[in-house]
Amino acid sequence: MAVSKDEIKEALGQMPVLELVDLIKELEDEWGVSAAAPVAVAAAGGDAGASAEEQTEFDVVMTSFGEAKVAVIKAVRAITGLGLKDAKDLVEGAPATIKEGVSKDESEDVKKQLEEAGASVEIK
Repeated sequence: MAVSKDEIKEALGQMPVLELVDLIKELEDEWGVSAAAPVAVAAAGGDAGASAEEQTEFDVVMTSFGEAKVAVIKAVRAITGLGLKDAKDLVEGAPATIKEGVSKDESEDVKKQLEEAGASVEIK
């Protein structure tokens, strides 16, 4: 029996973030593909102004948890809604993406919260 796209999306939506990351890595290894976004190559001689679009989605990446690991875990739990173990694993796995595809305002807010907790954070 074939599984529909909606059933797959629903099942993936119920999985914790760390399990999704592991699943993606397993699929990349098994199928020999990469989930990385393709790099856009600018056409030679094209209009430079047209290709320079403003970025609208940002990823918040924690590069290290610093000296206050417990405070950073609490902040990650508050930001992501993860359980204690998942948040701890995510923090200890730094560098780690905390939020993906968020607005500039939200990414700045998440960065501020994590930095106040003691983490080193980048917005990409």
